Amino acid sequence: MGETLKDYSFDLVVDVTAYNETDICDLLDAIGSFKNYVFISSSAVYPQTLTSPFNESQPVGENIYWGDYGTNKIKAEKSLIERIPNAYILRPPYLYGAMNNLYREAFVFECAEKDLPFHLPQDTNLSLQFFDIEDLCRFIEIIIKLKPQNHIFNVGNSETIDIKEWVYLCYKILDKEPTIKYVPKEIELREYFPFKNYNYKLDVTQMLKLMPETKSIEQGLSESYLWYKDNRDKVNRKNYLEYINNNF
Repeated sequence: MGETLKDYSFDLVVDVTAYNETDICDLLDAIGSFKNYVFISSSAVYPQTLTSPFNESQPVGENIYWGDYGTNKIKAEKSLIERIPNAYILRPPYLYGAMNNLYREAFVFECAEKDLPFHLPQDTNLSLQFFDIEDLCRFIEIIIKLKPQNHIFNVGNSETIDIKEWVYLCYKILDKEPTIKYVPKEIELREYFPFKNYNYKLDVTQMLKLMPETKSIEQGLSESYLWYKDNRDKVNRKNYLEYINNNF
C-alpha cells in the first residue's frame, strides 16, 4: 500500500483481513495516525490439547485442525501487540449472519430452497459455536467506548449448538424440514459440509460482562437469509453440492 494512508488520521481501525504478521506490518507501515485499533483474530489460536472451554488466559499454540491459519493468526497477534500494545484483539468462533460472505448457512439455505436432503457425518456428536456479525460490531463499539483493561477477548454466543439442530434451524427459516442422510465417517467432512470435524468451545465470560445480551441464533439465521436472498453473488460458493451429486 506504500504511503497511501499516511496523510489520514483515523478514530478507529478495524482490521478484519490480516492473516499473518506481514499483513499487520503492511497496514501499520502504510497508515497515518489513529486512536484505536481492533484486530479480528480467531479461536484457531488455541491448541486443541487445551481444556475446553478455552479462555483468554490459556496459552496459544498450534492447532492440528486449523494448521497454518491458526499459527499465522498467532504471529499476527504477536506482531500487533509488539507495535501497538493498546490494540484490542477479538477471537471469535464461527461468524454468521447478515453480510456473511462465507458459504456456511448460505449452503444450508440453498439446499432447503431446492428441497434437497441434507448430508451429515454418521455418528458424529459435533457441536458448533457461533457469533452474529452484528453482535461482533456491537462489541467493537462497546470496547472502544469503555476502554476495558483487558485487551484480548473471546467473543461468541455463550452456548454451542448441535450440528443437526443447526441444520434444522436453517431449514426452519424457510418453513421446511430436512431429510437427513448420513455419510460414513471415513469421508472427509469438509468435502460436503462447511465446518471442520472439531469440537471446542470458547469461554466468553469476559465479553458477557460488557455485553450481556447476544442475538438468538434463530433471529440471526432469519436475518442472514433475508440478506442472502438479495446478495447471492456476494457469497463465496464452494463445490459441496457438486461433490454430493457425484459421490452420494
